[in-house]
Amino acid sequence: MIYFNSNKMFFLFILFFSSLISISSNSWFGCWIGLEINLLSFIPLISNSNNLLSSEASLKYFLTQSIASMNFLFSILMKLILMKNFEMNFFIMIMINSSLLMKMGSAPFHFWFPNISEGLSWFNNFILMTWQKITPLILLSYYFNFNFLYFIIIMNILIGAGGGLNQTSLRKLMAFSSINNLGWMIFSMMISENLWMFYFFMYSFLISIMFFLFYILNMFFINQLFINNLNSMIKLNLLINFLSLGGLPPFLGFLPKWMIINILMINKFYILTFIMVMGSLITIFFYIRIIYSSFMFNYFKMKWFKMNFKNNFLKFINMFSMISIMGMILSTFMFM
Repeated sequence: MIYFNSNKMFFLFILFFSSLISISSNSWFGCWIGLEINLLSFIPLISNSNNLLSSEASLKYFLTQSIASMNFLFSILMKLILMKNFEMNFFIMIMINSSLLMKMGSAPFHFWFPNISEGLSWFNNFILMTWQKITPLILLSYYFNFNFLYFIIIMNILIGAGGGLNQTSLRKLMAFSSINNLGWMIFSMMISENLWMFYFFMYSFLISIMFFLFYILNMFFINQLFINNLNSMIKLNLLINFLSLGGLPPFLGFLPKWMIINILMINKFYILTFIMVMGSLITIFFYIRIIYSSFMFNYFKMKWFKMNFKNNFLKFINMFSMISIMGMILSTFMFM
């Protein structure tokens, strides 16, 4: 399982606490300070002297986040100085939005995100793809330009869907999946806070199951899914959770997407709806491609290698997979 020493627990506590500082601050400077504390607490968690990739990832993360922080600080200073100049307000708003989007790894500022995720463990990837997005998204909801974010949503959907097609690394694939889901998250944030929180909770729940499975199986690349002689029940769980994460009905992951599509259609955002649905279909395609390979390919040279797990582990994963299947069916009856 995942082991923590006292130092890691301390930095993890500071990481969570720094997000609360940013969210609860009543000034932009307070938000910036919270983001800086968050950055300085996450770097010790991801840096590991025994692993060159994690050391490289921590340096890349520090550089990109520092550039975003400098841009954010410059923007809020400009906002204070040029408060009465209405012509500059649009430019400042775009700069603040861009720096926050860069912090969360949104397209088109996403180039650091898949590379850094490749050098992290599954637990650190989970923090990067969930908790590290909360503060920038909430700060973005305070001050955003609708037309600019409309363009950013389309970029996230298209790059997240297209970028995952040619990936062999599971970590990079999940990073592009996160970019795709970020497009949905940004739109849900623009609609209402409750819808964004619901979508974020569902997304975090689904990827936590996936990351826990990959961590237990010690898998980092797609070919490991069909080279290793896996239990058919584990393969079935992977299938269910991959399809749920892609947003295929009747799985639980479809519910938040269904709610957003309903709102899009009511407000007549037909082009955006089409792009978002097509983006989800492409992500489902590369999920199905992985699962199809793991079910159909059979490598005889690995027959001697059999993975066995304790019943408690399988019961735990089966329970969450049942929630993923039954959750959508139960919620359908609730909305009727």
